[in-house]
Amino acid sequence: MPREYQYPFELRHLVYFREVARRLHFRKAADALGVAQPSLSRQIAQLEGALGGRLLNRSSRRVELTPAGSALVERIEPVLATLGRVPADMKSVAEGRVGRLRVAFTGLAMATVLPDILRGFHRQFPGIRLELNESPTALQIAALLAGEIDCGFFHPDGPTPGVSTTLLLREQNGVLLPADHPLRSRKSIRLRDLSGTPFVLFPRANNPGFYDRVLAAFASSGVAPRIAEEVWPRSNGVGLVRAGVGATFASPSEARHLPEKVIFRKLAGPAPESRLVVGWRSTPAPQPALAALLEAAGRHAAGQAPAATRSSSRKDRNARARATTMQPDAS
Repeated sequence: MPREYQYPFELRHLVYFREVARRLHFRKAADALGVAQPSLSRQIAQLEGALGGRLLNRSSRRVELTPAGSALVERIEPVLATLGRVPADMKSVAEGRVGRLRVAFTGLAMATVLPDILRGFHRQFPGIRLELNESPTALQIAALLAGEIDCGFFHPDGPTPGVSTTLLLREQNGVLLPADHPLRSRKSIRLRDLSGTPFVLFPRANNPGFYDRVLAAFASSGVAPRIAEEVWPRSNGVGLVRAGVGATFASPSEARHLPEKVIFRKLAGPAPESRLVVGWRSTPAPQPALAALLEAAGRHAAGQAPAATRSSSRKDRNARARATTMQPDAS
């Protein structure tokens, strides 16, 4: 056995000593422990020999802790208390009631479905700690496959072997414009109407699929985009719209809470689509804490689905093997 694990005493010595220290009476301590008093005395003597000093002063009338004995009590109480909680703690972990999850998300997720999912999850599982990290879709996919995160909220584009997903949101994008934009009075506009408007996008490397669909929408509208900036995270793009730098794309759900001087307009005609999923590694099977979060996300998805599709969504939740396996979308 490695030297670092070689101790001159055993756990029972500490348990026996703590009981004597609590009662300051060998016979009463022996009765509480269910051992013979001579055996208890030998165990305490062995512990004192292992530690190299007296822990108790004994006389015919009383038992007192020495300074070393008092110091030992202070040190072993938290150790024994922690060991005492281990069985219950491990049971809670196995049942998914406590634990830690590493969760990545995009700006779209946090601006739409994720707050409600987290609120419901925390109410039901207060013992599970979430480590949240904003990350673009491409990096989330790589982190999932590398085992660096437990799940991610991102935007699918196509199948990714080894990654399973549940669809949470699917919407056609509109545009965010500065509040003083010349087309502000229109309820909906076409991309070709914005041929003279600069656009704020995100770096293509963050999500090539969605970026290319944005360009395809412009091409189908017969115009070439004027790209003023490419920024990440998404909130920075909204800030640049507010500053009057240009326009950017957003889903209707994302546009429900906008800062001042920014307006949302629907797009008629070609427009990129936002699809948001929660994704996790297909194998091994989700550990209990992750399964609980995925179930919370699935319940939210079912609650948001049209009535005609809720029954099929419920079946998909109960049999995750049928969940789609997908890749990246918007940043």
